[in-house]
Amino acid sequence: MVKPTKTVRPSLVDSARIWGKVGLLSFGGPTAQIALMHRLIVAKRRWLNESEFLNALSFCMLLPGPEAMQLAIYTGWRIHGVSGGLIAGLLFVLPGAFIMLGLGFVYVTFGTVGLIGAAFLGLKAAIVVIVLQALIRLAQKSLKIIEQWIIAALGFVGIFIFALPFPLIVGLSALYGFTSISANTKEAISPKAPTLPKAKDTIKTVSIWICLWWGPLLTLDLILEASLLAQIGYFFSKLAVVTFGGAYAVLAYMAQDVVGQLHWLTPAEMMDGLGLAETTPGPLILVTEFVGFLAGFKTAGLIYGIFGAVIALWATFIPCFLWIFAGASYLDWLTQQPRLSGALASIMAAVVGVIANLFAWFAFHLFFDKTTTLDLNIAQILVPHFASLDLRVTLIAIICAWLALWRRVGLLWLLGFAGLAGILSSMMTIA
Repeated sequence: MVKPTKTVRPSLVDSARIWGKVGLLSFGGPTAQIALMHRLIVAKRRWLNESEFLNALSFCMLLPGPEAMQLAIYTGWRIHGVSGGLIAGLLFVLPGAFIMLGLGFVYVTFGTVGLIGAAFLGLKAAIVVIVLQALIRLAQKSLKIIEQWIIAALGFVGIFIFALPFPLIVGLSALYGFTSISANTKEAISPKAPTLPKAKDTIKTVSIWICLWWGPLLTLDLILEASLLAQIGYFFSKLAVVTFGGAYAVLAYMAQDVVGQLHWLTPAEMMDGLGLAETTPGPLILVTEFVGFLAGFKTAGLIYGIFGAVIALWATFIPCFLWIFAGASYLDWLTQQPRLSGALASIMAAVVGVIANLFAWFAFHLFFDKTTTLDLNIAQILVPHFASLDLRVTLIAIICAWLALWRRVGLLWLLGFAGLAGILSSMMTIA
């Protein structure tokens, strides 16, 4: 178990300022966003201690939908209650949402994002360094005994090589932790466990958020008869419920249906949307906004496209608030039950392995223009084409690693350098 440290309670204004910073700087997908939140909220400001952060991350990884978004909402809720959760969640997603909407407009108008894309590519080189730092730090904090290291390694191998479903990895890890409680774990549990929240409060919270979630969608369908907008809302609502395993799991489900069944986007447009989402701040799942925008734009032009983007965002992210506000109050109680705490500790070890997999996936696709999945029947291994190594991005990443690890430069300076380097390298290539 991670030894608790004294936490600091900020003002709501200070909290909002930092969440705005997180929303603007959280490039690189869920792994990078978790790393950024850990750096700003745990390591630098101690708003949560390591145990609280890791337990929250384990809890969010069990929920359907984007885990980084849910971790932000939980952290805000933990510090300032419902108002803190709302501020954290909105500021986490809105900056990236506005940027994605602007890029969507540029995409349908010009078909390219030019130097903006080059700057974002440079930023991703810096993000890979930040992700590696966070991965090492999380491993040091959450992998305390040999069994946890083995679980993390098996989690990585299971998902990276054998492509096992994330829920299966989590379930097996939880089962092991639940049935094998060490003496150290038992001693770490407080004898004064928190009481369970009142059932009527949970029912009230669930009812309010279900009405907020489904009210606008049913209005679009039954009253305004905007069939496409309602269909967008229903589709992304379904994804919000059934897609366990984080943002990448959501993308896998979505890409297949959007292109192959609904025919809202072509395969090329879907890939372009994924590329834009990976280069903007905020949740990677903002690609749902791009899908909604493009589906609406193709049907009835720009205004309809904007409505499509808004509905996609609503159906994707409102459920995140429901899951956290209804379930977060149970987390303290869960972590004070010896067997459940053991299960959470094993889940966190598996999550370290899963994050290592996401880091490897991110790094391979960043540094190499081409990758191949080697199919060995029971195993599928992602292999980069070494001849396709992008020397520009690699050089930027090496310099960022030197600046971050040896020179200890601040986050804004690091990202500023990386973005400028991306633009300069693109201009040199064009020249």
